[in-house]
Amino acid sequence: MFIDAPTTSLVVRDRPAMPTNNVGGLSRYPVANIGDAMDRLNLMDAAIKSQWDGARCVGPALTVLTRDGDNLAIHRALDDASPGDVLVINALGGTARAVFGDLLAEVCLAAGIAGVVIDGLTRDRAAIQALGLPLWARGVSPAGPAKYGPGQVFTPVACGGVVVNPGDIIAADDDGIAVIPQENAEAVLNRLATIDDFEEAFRQKVRASSLTAR
Repeated sequence: MFIDAPTTSLVVRDRPAMPTNNVGGLSRYPVANIGDAMDRLNLMDAAIKSQWDGARCVGPALTVLTRDGDNLAIHRALDDASPGDVLVINALGGTARAVFGDLLAEVCLAAGIAGVVIDGLTRDRAAIQALGLPLWARGVSPAGPAKYGPGQVFTPVACGGVVVNPGDIIAADDDGIAVIPQENAEAVLNRLATIDDFEEAFRQKVRASSLTAR
């Protein structure tokens, strides 16, 4: 860690297998379509919003459970991050103190983190946008966090009303966040291709009709 703090209050499980073979395919589709391909399930609460326009990420979930207003577990999780991970943080939906800021964003970028999703608050939003780190959170507060714990890393978490297991694929854009279970990723990709073909045919039909009407 880049901070000097005791970690005895944390539970850090071994990093599980986190396949990335479907990440590239899923990255071609908007989150709305991914949700359609999952029967509109596994979509996080709309209150967790993109913190800057145009942010997008797709990657396996590096999960963190932390106490409201404490980010010690987040710092520790980044020691085990791999490039392309999406940091998914259950901060208990806290709205009193931020658990993330621009210094943690710098650590995320150094670790190759693809994006950050927080069921809680951030701060330093403008600085994080300038850094270019894709970030989703419930809101913003200037109040900073403590670093005492407790917390857990690589454990299943609830985030935005959806269960996220370590290694589940997270897809996030301006519309929101989808959670694709590892075991369903291939089936979701296949359904996405069918949905894409249907939507393109529908658009062409509408456009042809508009041209004929003129």
